[in-house]
Amino acid sequence: MKAESDAEIFAQKIWLVGASQGIGLALLKMWLGQGAQVVASARNTGNSSELVALKTAYPQHLYLLNLDVTKDAALDDLVSEAWHAFDGLDAWFYNVGSYFPMSSHDWDLAAFMQMNQANYLGAVKLMMPLRDYFVAQGHGRWIWNASVAGYFGLPYGGGYSAPKAALINLAESLAPELAEQGVRLQIINHGFVKTRLTAKNDFAMPGLMMPEQAAAAINRGLKRNRGFEIRFPRGLVSFLSLLKCLPYRLSLALTRRMLKPKKEVAE
Repeated sequence: MKAESDAEIFAQKIWLVGASQGIGLALLKMWLGQGAQVVASARNTGNSSELVALKTAYPQHLYLLNLDVTKDAALDDLVSEAWHAFDGLDAWFYNVGSYFPMSSHDWDLAAFMQMNQANYLGAVKLMMPLRDYFVAQGHGRWIWNASVAGYFGLPYGGGYSAPKAALINLAESLAPELAEQGVRLQIINHGFVKTRLTAKNDFAMPGLMMPEQAAAAINRGLKRNRGFEIRFPRGLVSFLSLLKCLPYRLSLALTRRMLKPKKEVAE
C-alpha cells in the first residue's frame, strides 16, 4: 500500500477566500509548495507583503483577487474572475472569520453584523453563483472553515459562535443535495489557533495551535478525503461535543462557571 506523502495535493486548482493571515496564509504557502494553482482572496491583497512576495515567487500558480464579502453585494463578476483565472476550479475553501468577544454589558450591533457577514453570509453570497459553475463542470469540493465554537454557545462568544453554528447547519442541509450534483461539501471545525482573532482572548486557550499546525491538520484531512467533518484537537472537540449532548440544565450550569466576576466584567 502506498504511504501517504506530505507533498500530495488534495486539489490542483483552489480558490482560497481569506488568504492573507493565519490559517489561510499557512494553507496558501503549503498548497503553492505542493504545486497547486491558487486564487487567493483577501480584502486588499496588495497590502499584504507576504501575498505580494508569494506572487513574485509563484507567478504562474498564484492569482490575487481582492474580495470583501462583508461589503460587496453583487459578487458574480468576482466569482467569474476567480473561476476563469485557471480555467475552472477543483475546490473552493471559505476561510473568512471575524471575532469580537462581548459581554451583555458592551453589546455592539455593528460587531454582531460584521461577524454575521464574515462568518456566515459571505459563504452564502459566494455559493450561489459558484453552484452553477461547479454543477456544470460536474465535480468539485467546497470546504468551509467553521469552528468547534459552533457546537455550543459559550459566554462572551455568542456573536462569533452563532454564525459559525449557522454555517455548520447550512452545510449539513446542503451536503446531500450538492453530492447528487457532483459537488462535495465538507466543514472544518477546529479549536484555538494563535491568530489576530484569538489574541483578543484574555483566558487560557486549551490546545492552542500555531497556524502552520492547524493548516497541516486540515491538509491531511483533505488529502484523506474522509467524511463530512474534519475536527481537532480531540480534547476540546470532546468537551464541546459533550456540552451539546448534555441536558441544558447541566450544560448551562457548566458554562455558567465560565462567567467572569461581575466587577471584572463591568470594568
